[in-house]
Amino acid sequence: MLMENKAENKAVFDAESAKEVVKELRDSFVTGKTKSHRWRVTQLKAMLKMLEENEPQIVAALRDDLSKPEFESSLYEIQMLKNSCRLALKEMNHWMMPEKAKTSLTTFPSSAEIVSEPLGVVLVISAWNYPFLLSLDPVVGAISAGNAIVLKPSEMAPASSSLIAKLVADYLDSSCIKVVEGAVPETSALLEQKWDKILYTAAAKHLTPVVLELGGKSPVIVDSNINLKVATRRIIAGKWGCNNGQACISPDYIITTKDYATKLVDSFKCELERFYGKDPLESKDLSRIVNSNHFDRLSKLMDEEKVSSKIVHGGQRNEKNLQIAPTIFLDVPVNSLIMKEEIFGPLLPIITVDKVEQSFDLIHSSGGKPLAAYLFTNNKKLKRKFVETVSAGGLVVNDTAVHLAIHSLPFGGVGESGMGSYHGKFSFDAFSHKKAVLYRGFAGDAFLRYPPYTPGKLTLLQALLSGSIVGIIRALLGWFWA
Repeated sequence: MLMENKAENKAVFDAESAKEVVKELRDSFVTGKTKSHRWRVTQLKAMLKMLEENEPQIVAALRDDLSKPEFESSLYEIQMLKNSCRLALKEMNHWMMPEKAKTSLTTFPSSAEIVSEPLGVVLVISAWNYPFLLSLDPVVGAISAGNAIVLKPSEMAPASSSLIAKLVADYLDSSCIKVVEGAVPETSALLEQKWDKILYTAAAKHLTPVVLELGGKSPVIVDSNINLKVATRRIIAGKWGCNNGQACISPDYIITTKDYATKLVDSFKCELERFYGKDPLESKDLSRIVNSNHFDRLSKLMDEEKVSSKIVHGGQRNEKNLQIAPTIFLDVPVNSLIMKEEIFGPLLPIITVDKVEQSFDLIHSSGGKPLAAYLFTNNKKLKRKFVETVSAGGLVVNDTAVHLAIHSLPFGGVGESGMGSYHGKFSFDAFSHKKAVLYRGFAGDAFLRYPPYTPGKLTLLQALLSGSIVGIIRALLGWFWA
């Protein structure tokens, strides 16, 4: 028994274990191995192969963790990861090339460039709601930028975490890319280390740059001059079709006019029944709630006295199976719990205003800057005002959530919804340092910068630094006539 206890103690991942992992990766990074274009290509191709050869196992793990429909798993996790790999493989050579930078008369003759260099050893801490996408998509960026990586999958999606650990060890270079499984103790041990960058959650005691992708209450403004059926379907796809509302960019609440609210609710009832049947708890196309804690949290939001009477559709629950049906509320008080915290589940409150333009004031009064904001309208003036006045990580007009799939757009938050961004080249940039490089020869050495200092030298140098040709000519003439 004593020997078994000793073996168990050795298996514990503590701060010392984390230190050893980081040292091993830093030693590998120092060799320059990860900086080579060949290594980056090899790893991205290996990840692509990993996804292609193990899709059934990935779908099964997501089903175990979240009852996620195969359609969502294949499209929103696996296919999007494949797209990220393919884009990086196609564009990485271009991303790695130094960018030419202009120089000035001050350093003439000279040339300059901006060199993208890997940051070093980075930590990616993943979330549970999209266990594969949110784990491996940042890793694609970190690899393409030439970093060594530790990935910490979420313990709240244990089947996915276990499979990720196995697949990464089998397919990728374990001397430069490692997976650490575990919960709070393991995460704390990792955060005690010195990293060159951390993506997703809080940094440790060291001054570490971070990319935070958090969330917030993402609003949907619905105008009345629209194709209501299409708008309703797109909101449903972004809300319940994305992990049953358990997504950081999921619509959190709707704002519409009092006159239009009834039509909107009726449209939701019709389309939700069409998609998920009369009893949505029997549907195979809805993910379950991740665990009992989140189920209880959502139930608390639903059962608050001033909210429970506002349910106009749905409300069915199955605690044993961790299921909650798509549920719509109409005219909930703005001071209710459901309007104070991010919902992150299948509940959707509708707030009404007299005029749709008042929606902007309502969003601003919340004091938050969400990860996403959505507007459905055909009014050009309203679109313009939406873009000009609403501060969010991303905006979408006449759809929801689809901006996540556009790799030419940065994905990230602002204010309390996050900082930094990634996806496509933005992932490469997030894990790169933009190093300034200036090249000079020995010609053109200006005596002006050296002592003894004189008023004439000062005037000419000021003109040179300002870049004014006229100022330079005047300074030279003044010098000549002095």
